[in-house]
Amino acid sequence: MRFKKWISGLFDQNKDAQERMLILLTLVAMSALFVIMIVGIVIGESTEDIVTMGIAFVVFGIIAYVAFHYNKVQLCATIVAALLIFIVMPVTFITGGGINGGSPIWFIFCTVFTCMIITGRRRWFLMGANIIVIIICYFIQYLHPEMITMHDEEMVFQDSLISVILVCTLVCFLIEFEVRILREAYHRSEEQLREIDDLNKSQNSFFSSMSHEIRTPINTIIGLNEMILREDISEEVAEDANNVRSASKMLLHLINDILDMSKIESGKMELAPVNYNIGDMISEIVGMFWMRAKEKGLSFHTDIDPNLPTDLYGDEVRIKQILINILNNAIKYTSEGSVTLSIQFRQGKEKQGIVTFTVTDTGIGIKKESIPYLFTAFKRVDETENRYIEGTGLGLAIVKQLVELMGGNITVNSVYTKGSTFIIDIPQVVVGDSLAGERTYSSEIKGSMSHRSEYVKRFDAPDAKVLVVDDNASNLLVVTKLLRDTKIQIDTADSGAAALEKTISKEYHLIFMDHMMPEMDGIECLHRIKNQVGGMCRASKVVALTANAGSDNKAFYSSEGFDGYLVKPTSGEALENECLRLLPKDLVHLVYSDDKIVEESMSWLNEHERKVEVIISTDSVADISPDLIEKYRIAVIPHKIRTNEGVFTDGVEIESQGLVSYMENGDNVARNVAPSVEEYEAFFAGLLSHAHNIIHVSISKDVNDSGCPMAVEAAEAFDNVTVVDTGHLSSGQGLMALEACRLVREGLSADMIKTTLENERTSFSTSFVVSSLKYMTRAGQVDNWINVISNAILMRPVLRMKKGRIRVGRIFFGSQENSWIHYIDRELRFPQSIDNRLLFVTYVGMSQKDLNLIEKEINKKMKFDRIIFQKASPVIALNCGPGTFGLLYRRK
Repeated sequence: MRFKKWISGLFDQNKDAQERMLILLTLVAMSALFVIMIVGIVIGESTEDIVTMGIAFVVFGIIAYVAFHYNKVQLCATIVAALLIFIVMPVTFITGGGINGGSPIWFIFCTVFTCMIITGRRRWFLMGANIIVIIICYFIQYLHPEMITMHDEEMVFQDSLISVILVCTLVCFLIEFEVRILREAYHRSEEQLREIDDLNKSQNSFFSSMSHEIRTPINTIIGLNEMILREDISEEVAEDANNVRSASKMLLHLINDILDMSKIESGKMELAPVNYNIGDMISEIVGMFWMRAKEKGLSFHTDIDPNLPTDLYGDEVRIKQILINILNNAIKYTSEGSVTLSIQFRQGKEKQGIVTFTVTDTGIGIKKESIPYLFTAFKRVDETENRYIEGTGLGLAIVKQLVELMGGNITVNSVYTKGSTFIIDIPQVVVGDSLAGERTYSSEIKGSMSHRSEYVKRFDAPDAKVLVVDDNASNLLVVTKLLRDTKIQIDTADSGAAALEKTISKEYHLIFMDHMMPEMDGIECLHRIKNQVGGMCRASKVVALTANAGSDNKAFYSSEGFDGYLVKPTSGEALENECLRLLPKDLVHLVYSDDKIVEESMSWLNEHERKVEVIISTDSVADISPDLIEKYRIAVIPHKIRTNEGVFTDGVEIESQGLVSYMENGDNVARNVAPSVEEYEAFFAGLLSHAHNIIHVSISKDVNDSGCPMAVEAAEAFDNVTVVDTGHLSSGQGLMALEACRLVREGLSADMIKTTLENERTSFSTSFVVSSLKYMTRAGQVDNWINVISNAILMRPVLRMKKGRIRVGRIFFGSQENSWIHYIDRELRFPQSIDNRLLFVTYVGMSQKDLNLIEKEINKKMKFDRIIFQKASPVIALNCGPGTFGLLYRRK
């Protein structure tokens, strides 16, 4: 019974591959051992060899039983392999003729067994052990042949022959079975892929059907609700109708999100690029959100690049969808303050360019730990805090997918409780020469803060004839009522067949045709109308009015012969626009031109401030002169100096000379205080209103009281803030900040600047010669007994940065002046390896005479194009004291 169970387990696809292989090996190996014992008895093998085989057979069976009965496959397989390697094979080798028997061939089998059955680190351990055992066995026979039980020539041939046949058979079984298992796994995966594909098709079919079925009643709700708002009704009724409209549009928005996510996940989302006017798109989007912001008491601003081209080629519908989702979130999660839409343009090669859309709000912000999940479908960050804010969590997931589909990039910067900034870069093709930034934008926002939207009829067309074809009576009613004020003659048909009966006897200038109708759908009806013998509407314009939404549908309906495409739910304005576009001009009488529409002054249009691509920032501890900070526009965040008298801002409320004088009193204590994570976050957030990217050049993280760890943590809240750990002290930090500024001027990207700085970090030499260790002792960096000894023997150590840490390089003895000269001579002893364009000399508490001496000694060694003498920051003064100076330069 047990044997039959093992046989059935051999072909059980639910079992693990290793378990099935072990079953096969167990059956084959036990059969082989049994055969070997019988053959051994027949050919006269030694008793020890036969007993060993018999014991192996019994032990093997017991272990196999435990493995399968108690589900300890890997453990038991390891034990079997260990027994074979450490006991069975060595004993068989010694008692079975050594290299003249069958053991060498069975060593190969042990290797195959271990490799195919054992997993993980155990496999490599046992493989190594097997090789070692083989080597030991061979050495035993070589050094002590008397220990090997030798066979006669006939037995050697028999043993070798049988072993070869058995091992070959076993290996063939193993390989064939392994191939069979792999083939089964492949077929299973293929079957699963087919099932997943069928499931995706079913899901897509469901979502498409759901979208179509839900859009139909929404079309009725929105359409009839618009008719209510056109009537002379009370403010209370208008408010209720406006709420109905808002709820309907929100439901429509959710349906679109679900449908789009389904397409994206199935890989069927396709772009539909067209030529479009970005100025019109901006006006439309601002018109949508300006009133929403105003109703919440928010300021809505725009910042349009004057160099933004007007005419672009891209998927306008998807770009608009992206901006609507981002702006919708910004207004939704902002209770006070403002929302700003900024649009900039960067010219690329030929007609290519990058349009950068930036949406900034002063809302609740996003927690750092939530940012990685921001673009996850159905995931809403900070669910507890935002449970009263409507939404599914699909919007941003769709935004990211659409941006990436267009070859763009989206980043987010956020400080919790302070606000968020979303930056979207989308490649577009420029197709014209006019500039959208030169256009005067205005909002055609109708009404004011009241809930009523005043309807303005733009034309009459009493002689125009329009046919509306739809199998849903409510849809027919909606279109009829929405076009009622234009005085167009409207007929309706509730099926394709009814439409054909009307077009055979009456000419219609325009036909609105539903697609999904029973018996005869809209496409078949269109083709019959166009080919109708004796029909009156073969040349009529036909617009698809359907609930089938999707960017690819417009092209689809156009290819089928439709002259236009409207998605349900539609609006009176959209229907009127199609009528204006497609009805014969002599039938249309304009009664209210666009020029007569009252335009509200756009308080949201700001004077443009063009963001720079990269800003270099650093800490106040960096030794950079004010004129260089001003010249390169380096942003500086100040550290603080805490003293007995209070806390002072580095470089603003206290400077190095004053700090040195203060520290002359041995009772006075001062300490550097780096900015907090929150202060760095606020600093970075402020800079991002002026730049797309920030490179923050920081002092080594391993220096006492370094701000680097806090800056790194703060940067995690932003996608485009990079902190570069220079691995140097303040002067090296300043030198690398200037190098970063040079790279910015060369036009390198933020990623290239970061990579270049990190690669060249070791090219900068940073060192100081210290006159006394007194200040380092007071700063807690050196024990007092070392300070006492160094002062007694006039020791002047050189501090050097090595792998981001301060190390003592050399030590000079004697007078202060001599130590300076020796230090300069040592540092500049290989002028051919030093970049002579710039040398920084950073000093603390030195007179002009001292500086002249230093400059003279430097010029003796080599000539630099420029030498900058820079007072060290208060932080360096605090740690090193007067008489300290350092040479900072770049190696070639």
